[in-house]
Amino acid sequence: MGGPMAANLVKAGHQVAGYDLVPEALAAARDAGVKAVGSAAEAVAGADVVITMLPAGRHVLGLYREQGLLAAARPGTLFVDCSTIDVADARAAHEAVVQAGHRALDAPVSGGVVGAEAGTLTFMVGGGQAEFAEAGPLLSVMGKKAVHCGGAGAGQAAKICNNMILGVTMIAVSEAFVLGESLGLSHQALFDVASTASGQCWALSVNCPVPGPVPASPANRDYRPGFAAPLMAKDLGLAANAARAGGVDAELGLRAAESYAAFAGGAGAAEDFSGIVRAIRQRTAPEGGGTAGEAGEAGEAGEAGEA
Repeated sequence: MGGPMAANLVKAGHQVAGYDLVPEALAAARDAGVKAVGSAAEAVAGADVVITMLPAGRHVLGLYREQGLLAAARPGTLFVDCSTIDVADARAAHEAVVQAGHRALDAPVSGGVVGAEAGTLTFMVGGGQAEFAEAGPLLSVMGKKAVHCGGAGAGQAAKICNNMILGVTMIAVSEAFVLGESLGLSHQALFDVASTASGQCWALSVNCPVPGPVPASPANRDYRPGFAAPLMAKDLGLAANAARAGGVDAELGLRAAESYAAFAGGAGAAEDFSGIVRAIRQRTAPEGGGTAGEAGEAGEAGEAGEA
């Protein structure tokens, strides 16, 4: 996601130096106008703002501390971490940045690769009000909305709560489509009703888990990610850990975390998180609609459009 985010900054007239461990990602960034450099430290040297997008908290802390990113930046640099990581790791990263003489925001995003490309991400931001105001012009280029959620770690707290809602609703929407199949209801009919009724939600109207009703959804690209199932499993794992630590009765969130961990560790390892509908369909007993589910799959091929 960092690649298209950087590309949008370039389009808006900002000078961006970038680095990625994956050569293909770095080449794509270069093609988009980013100044590709040979290391993360080289990328931050002389920068006013440093934006990071990494898989997990250990990567953020390792890059900041052991790999010398904080030491390479000039004093007072604003570090904006857009990774989705544990709240405790986000607070530790914030403290490390401040102790090194810089300023910090945690600013995880919602919207997936599609949102990153379109510049329509939502940023959930934790840190100081002054730092949030300073980062605002950059966030507005990369996204359509930025919400200041509170102090250090608050952005990450908002993100894991949001993604717990998303994971639970995607499972609910997927189960509803499989139930509809078993009852002989077409995908389009269910979508036309639920998308304009009380069942309307992002998992249905934007990332619909079955081909046809929403042409841009990953379901029309054989579930090629968008937002990969392993990333959803990671985010739900963070939410589940936080719920357990806080003694929160989050029954559906915990069950969703278990479901996505199993899906991401198996057939969904390289799929969009909406592909969980296929796992639900496969678990459906034949007498409870397995035959109808197979018919639904066959019928989908005619409806599917290339995104």
